[in-house]
Amino acid sequence: MEISIYLVTTAYYQYIDMTLTVSVIGRPNVGKSTLFNRLTGTKHAIVHDLPGVTRDRKEHLARIGPMEFNLIDTPGLEEAEENSLQTRMMMQTAAAVLESDLVIMLVDGKSGMVPDDRFFAEWARKKNKPVVLVINKCESKKVVQNIHEFYKLGLGEPVCISAEHGEGMADLYDVIEPFYNKDQAENDSEVKDKHIQLAIVGRPNAGKSTLMNRLLKEERVLTGPEAGITRDAIAIDWKYKGNNIRLIDTAGIRRRSRVDSKLEKLAVDDAFRAIQYAHVVILLIDANMPLEAQDLVIANKVIDEGRALVIAVNKWDSIEDKTSVVNDIHYKLDSSLPQIKGVPVVYISALNGTKIDEAVDAALEIYKIWNQRISTAKLNEWLSYVLEKHQLPLAKSGKRIRIKYMTQGKTRPPTFMLFATYATDIADSYIRYLISNLRVDFNLPGVPIRIVLKKSDNPYKKS
Repeated sequence: MEISIYLVTTAYYQYIDMTLTVSVIGRPNVGKSTLFNRLTGTKHAIVHDLPGVTRDRKEHLARIGPMEFNLIDTPGLEEAEENSLQTRMMMQTAAAVLESDLVIMLVDGKSGMVPDDRFFAEWARKKNKPVVLVINKCESKKVVQNIHEFYKLGLGEPVCISAEHGEGMADLYDVIEPFYNKDQAENDSEVKDKHIQLAIVGRPNAGKSTLMNRLLKEERVLTGPEAGITRDAIAIDWKYKGNNIRLIDTAGIRRRSRVDSKLEKLAVDDAFRAIQYAHVVILLIDANMPLEAQDLVIANKVIDEGRALVIAVNKWDSIEDKTSVVNDIHYKLDSSLPQIKGVPVVYISALNGTKIDEAVDAALEIYKIWNQRISTAKLNEWLSYVLEKHQLPLAKSGKRIRIKYMTQGKTRPPTFMLFATYATDIADSYIRYLISNLRVDFNLPGVPIRIVLKKSDNPYKKS
């Protein structure tokens, strides 16, 4: 079987420059994602008994003891017909090997060696990359009798581990360490931590992976007519107009009532986790079905998490009556998402690459707003004005509520502390009034704004 590689994959090196990049390859269900989660200290790779769960290559900073390196989880290697989904998955694995300094070929110690192991060991050797053979699931003593079979693969002495139980990690460290440059890795690690986390989310088939590939200018993640191709949230480091960005592609998020399999639930949970840790979220919607109920559910999730939001309307080239669709979208935003008035909306075609840069530019602009800090002096000058313009109602006890002062507690999102007597009696409608004026007067469109009420004690009150 001939496995082709996307020629543009070499462009990957402009996105990430770690000293050591290690990829994990092998048949389906040998434990690649389990090892990935073990070494990265995360649960970012979905693990399931069903074969073929991993479909895209997934990257993260990994650690064994003091050693840090970039680790790539890959789809399972299996023979497939040309132009099938499995063939495209194989291309992802081939691209990962091309990008790697070291390849770990993982095999299953419980099942013993199978013909596919021999085939893919030969395939890996032809890639002119150093290959380390690692036997997984070695926690059982019964596996010992199978170990000698793997010497026939011609990949040298194997390392025996249990990814699930964390056994054999010291031996794995010993085989990776000769390829590791500590000083350079530490420098690269510092650079990697200074990225803007930009997640692309939306319903299935909105075009998220197509947008990701267009931005990166390579077929980095799988796309196709099949629904639900993307499962794991895939993060790629990328440089755009001098900004270090970590792009995150996610699985399509359907209504929970329609999620009927455990595997899809894991994928959706991974997408929500990406929202939770993102700085900015691009909500991609289909122009032919703009801002349906599920789109608004996702948008509200982004707002509840305090993330900055950009709405990108995809497949804009397929719309004839554009004015009608634009009016419909803005009406739904005003009526259903009034708490983030001014959220940026861009109209794109991910397939054709039309105006996709505008979506990223909007994300960078709202990221600045999301990080904006206002001085306490300016806030209290403004506060005096809005209090005079619209006085506070009386407290439930009939006493007058007095707001003493206001300060910004934090950014990301802009959060303000309001100190007042009888603070709990301030009506929600008055808080909305303050937020609305903050948004306009300090130019904070489209980002969540939070006001935390703090009780201001009377210093003359006897205890």
